[in-house]
Amino acid sequence: MRSTTIYDKYELVVGLEIHAQLSTQTKIFCADSAAFGAQPNRNISAVSLGHPGTLPKLNERVVEYAVKLGLATNGAINKYNAFDRKNYFYADLPKGYQISQDAKPISVGGYVEIGLKDGSRTHINLHHIHMEEDAGKSMHDQDPFNSYIDLNRAGIPLLEIVSEPDIRSSEQAAQYLTEMRKLLRYLDICDGNMEEGSMRCDANISVRLKGATEYGTRCEVKNMNSIKNVQRAIEFEFKRQVEVIEAGGIIIQNTLNFDANTGETSVLRTKEMANDYRYFPEPDLLPVVLTDAYIENVKAGLPQLPEKLIQKYTSTFGLSVYDATVLTENRQFAEYFEELIKHTSNYKAAANWMMGALKSYLNDKVIEIYEFVVKPNQIAALINLIDGGKVNNSVAAQKIFPLLIENPEKEVELLAQELGVLIETNDDDVLGFIDEVLSKYPEKVREYHKGKKNLVGLFMGDVMKLSKGKIDPKSANKLVIERLERYK
Repeated sequence: MRSTTIYDKYELVVGLEIHAQLSTQTKIFCADSAAFGAQPNRNISAVSLGHPGTLPKLNERVVEYAVKLGLATNGAINKYNAFDRKNYFYADLPKGYQISQDAKPISVGGYVEIGLKDGSRTHINLHHIHMEEDAGKSMHDQDPFNSYIDLNRAGIPLLEIVSEPDIRSSEQAAQYLTEMRKLLRYLDICDGNMEEGSMRCDANISVRLKGATEYGTRCEVKNMNSIKNVQRAIEFEFKRQVEVIEAGGIIIQNTLNFDANTGETSVLRTKEMANDYRYFPEPDLLPVVLTDAYIENVKAGLPQLPEKLIQKYTSTFGLSVYDATVLTENRQFAEYFEELIKHTSNYKAAANWMMGALKSYLNDKVIEIYEFVVKPNQIAALINLIDGGKVNNSVAAQKIFPLLIENPEKEVELLAQELGVLIETNDDDVLGFIDEVLSKYPEKVREYHKGKKNLVGLFMGDVMKLSKGKIDPKSANKLVIERLERYK
């Protein structure tokens, strides 16, 4: 039994702020390219440089993407949206303020459902989602004496997704981030690439005694670019705060940096409060008023989302939660499966082929499902051939499937005929193969009758070799057992 420690007295409380960079072609308030990877300070203009006299013009696609995410996370869409100026000075913020949303965000409330390793599922509630522009990027590692500023990112459209402080473990945080990234990719509004900065995360972390109702003083760890680092920062900060409190100290509300090399946090600055930013309405942008018809139109264009698909696959198709989760890892993979089951009702076999032969091939070739040359109806034809007793499963996977990849337009049954693997052997032929095998292993037959029933697999292996795979394993297995009884 594990002994208790000082940490067991405390409960972790975490809220996450996710900054999702939207996959629009242009920036949120001007026509500058939003493409990633350009040379520094190439995707800029007078507007994104914050020159005096320039005026912002809202990118309509940003509003559409924001509404999509609000609907997908079960939020209430705010029909009256206003923008605000968030004022602060930093070298990579040329205007001296960031256009954001404060009092009137695009979506309020909502939740995301997550699954945990123990099989349980829980909701992480959202506080709100709002639209804003990104700042530029400060680079401190290019020169030992100077910092450089790249303003390509200034004005890139962001959605900030603010959760409630509902997260109680680093595992929950990781699963929430994973689910949110999956959702962003399903909606095709953000690529979720944390390494490139298109999805970043701030974690607000506090601790309190178990059973307490008041929240502790929180510290915010800024701009983490991997799910693993978010977990590490939460785990380190939990221990640090507990140790400070247990030593008689107090937690100071600071903004922290996480060092991925050491796994530790350090103070960046004293935490700003909302009034430090001097929010006030953006005078150069009119409010955005959404109609019910507009919201319904966006809703009608939503794809099937992972949560609903998992529910369908488990309750209607009888698949396991694990199978359903793997099948919905990304939108393209799920769409391939959806098309596949239009041509076969053997859902378990379809899932097995998706997670087995197909996934293995994709991993080996380092390609995505949309690059896979074999169409879903061809895989369904292969499954139907097996279900019809015309080929066995191992022959289909080892012989027909590789040839199908080389000839994706060719009829599956024709390929099986050309390979000479269609099951044409009658029971008399099968019995001949069985008798030949059993007579080869008289000692093994005696061992079988003494209780070693797993020897059927040995006999079956030789029978399949003799038949060159042209027999149905299920019926052959039954005949092997029947024949063994005669050898008593």
